[in-house]
Amino acid sequence: MRVLSSLAVREAYLELLPQFEKRNSLKVQTEWLGMVDIVKRVKGGEVADLLIASQKVLSELKSLGKVEAVVDLATSGVAVAVKKGAPRPDIGSADAVKRALRAARSLAYSSGPSGVYLAELFQKWGIAGELKAKSTQTPPGTAVGPLVARGEAEIGFQQMSELLPIPGIDIIGPLPAGIQVITTFSGGVHVAAKEAEAARAWLAFLTSPQSAAVLRKHGMEPAG
Repeated sequence: MRVLSSLAVREAYLELLPQFEKRNSLKVQTEWLGMVDIVKRVKGGEVADLLIASQKVLSELKSLGKVEAVVDLATSGVAVAVKKGAPRPDIGSADAVKRALRAARSLAYSSGPSGVYLAELFQKWGIAGELKAKSTQTPPGTAVGPLVARGEAEIGFQQMSELLPIPGIDIIGPLPAGIQVITTFSGGVHVAAKEAEAARAWLAFLTSPQSAAVLRKHGMEPAG
């Protein structure tokens, strides 16, 4: 079975996969991509048995006739990180986050759902122009955490599930409730899948009660 998947679910996915493969006597080949590349490749005609991406992306691919029924897997919010041992700015409110951004010498955010949201938030706050020169938006499928760990960004933003496994950073916490955005990650079987039954079985395993604790361990909440 072949899967194209968002990096956001990677850590939980990789922990659960060996058990699923052993139970079903099959091998799963997974390619990790940013949302932009998943959409581009599937729209271009590429076929994978299963696609895992944001609910928004899979809904778009379903409307284009590329994907069958979409199953919601897990949700994840945006978290904030600094280099390990560095001072931790206050992020307890929207105003505090805005002050931290303006005070930071450099910042980084992703090209995924969290980055798209943050770019819109900066525009809404009227500080996008002020932040532009000191901002780095990582390419699709690239983690923000390593930039923070290397000191290339004083403060970084990405899905909690993508920041947690990165060494050399301290996660200050999630964005405050007033400006937090929760992304739902979903799975969809490609309409031309050769291993559609196996893909549906993997989705069922990922959404089973036994998988919930692993998802939470890696910064996600089971959907539904």
